[in-house]
Amino acid sequence: MFFQSARTLSKLGLGISAAGLLAVSTPAMSQSTASNINQMGLAATCANCHGTNGVGVPNAGMPQINHLSSEAMLTQLKAFKSGARTGTIMHQLAKGYTDEQLQTISNILGKK
Repeated sequence: MFFQSARTLSKLGLGISAAGLLAVSTPAMSQSTASNINQMGLAATCANCHGTNGVGVPNAGMPQINHLSSEAMLTQLKAFKSGARTGTIMHQLAKGYTDEQLQTISNILGKK
């Protein structure tokens, strides 16, 4: 199959180097997609309590976080992690994330 693709590319004037470029770029795209999925998965864990994209459910007892900037959200998450801010569960949950993961969550859910 590769040789048929290479012949087709050669007929199109693209040569073997284009096929090599495609073969090299495909794994990089896969890694990028996997990274994006991982990042979105981190942010999705917040939806259990705060709703999709932090919008929350009105009068459900959980704060809506969709209005926070990325910086404000990161500040709050780090305060929960360090114990400077307590809550019913957030101070426990935040301790389970690395600082890099908290940054990722803030970047995805916080307003830019």
